[in-house]
Amino acid sequence: MNTMPLAERIRPSVLNDLVGQDHLTGKGSILRKAIEHGKIPSMILWGPPGTGKTTIANIIANTLSAPFFTLSAISAGVKDVREVIEQAKEKPGSVLFIDEIHRFNKGQQDALLGAVEKGIITLIGATTENPSFEVNSALLSRCQVYVLKSLNDKELVELLHHAIKKDKALSKKKIELRETEALINISGGDARKLLNLLEIVCDALGDDIVISDEAVMDIAQKRIALYDKSGEQHYDIISAFIKSIRGSDPNAAVYWLARMIEGGEDVKFIARRLVILASEDIGNANPTALIMANATFDAVNKIGYPESSLILSQCAIYLASSAKSNSATVAIGSAMEAVKRHGDLSVPLHIRNAPTRLMKNMGYGKDYKYSHSFEGNFSEQEYLPKELSGKKFYEPGKNAREEELRKFLKSLWKDKYTY
Repeated sequence: MNTMPLAERIRPSVLNDLVGQDHLTGKGSILRKAIEHGKIPSMILWGPPGTGKTTIANIIANTLSAPFFTLSAISAGVKDVREVIEQAKEKPGSVLFIDEIHRFNKGQQDALLGAVEKGIITLIGATTENPSFEVNSALLSRCQVYVLKSLNDKELVELLHHAIKKDKALSKKKIELRETEALINISGGDARKLLNLLEIVCDALGDDIVISDEAVMDIAQKRIALYDKSGEQHYDIISAFIKSIRGSDPNAAVYWLARMIEGGEDVKFIARRLVILASEDIGNANPTALIMANATFDAVNKIGYPESSLILSQCAIYLASSAKSNSATVAIGSAMEAVKRHGDLSVPLHIRNAPTRLMKNMGYGKDYKYSHSFEGNFSEQEYLPKELSGKKFYEPGKNAREEELRKFLKSLWKDKYTY
């Protein structure tokens, strides 16, 4: 009996069989050209689980005629890295693939630096975490970062039909793929999870198989774990956690926090989300929230699990109990949309820098009002490009601090703008 999972049995070995990631591996794409020319850069493949990071590494291994080494950051240490580097010195052009490279600590990543810089190895690292946070800046600067996207519904359906047709075991069965919504929703864009769920469903239904949403849900509820930190539950529960805090419910917040901690979620991931939320959903309604969240992130990094659960709990309760405002989020979103719509508008002459006589003669800085020379340290003048004159990006919220600021600004600007 073949115990190898379906996702592994039908893993592509050539680029043309890869489903998804056309922006990286489609015809004319930069990564495809590099692979076809047999000269790839050191790279970090960053994307959600089941999007093809390991598959792309395998395709590179099959396509290139170079020595190929593989390590998993879960089990490998500095000693393993150095052994591979020593072997690579005798085999020019060696490629080293490290799965879950974000799990390497600073010392383990530093062990790679010299070999990557000198060209002893070409590194391919795979990670589900933002490499800006999890990969040393020195190592990151020596690598190209390629971002992989979750597969869309069309690509996932294509993958299902491909598996049913090409896999030796499934192709022998009579399978009617009547409905796919449940398979796709549960997989959450994770191709590996989708294929392995398909296999679970097919095994449960026998030889004459009709795959419906109802059948998939019934089987999935019985066979799939309650928390999968690399799959759908990862995204569902962090979503519930954030929405509970946004909705000012500390009880729900600590419940979902406990679910993540018990499920083995990375505490640094949780802490990062709290920092983002502190600005996105609380902002200037309570500026201390960002300080609290940032301190939580620092403390979690220093303390680690399990004690960090106490720190996360304190922060989650504080943020959930805090006043809320999304005015900063709305403001920057609106401003960025204006930039995209209007392009690079000219800076008004009166607020341009005028370091030279020529610039002064051209009117740079002319009629600028120095705010500190006016009563209340405020001068009434336009700072936006003329095309956006009077445009409001920041809409004060209705909490006490922002209401007070709104009244102050209104008194200064008088009736020029409507608040």
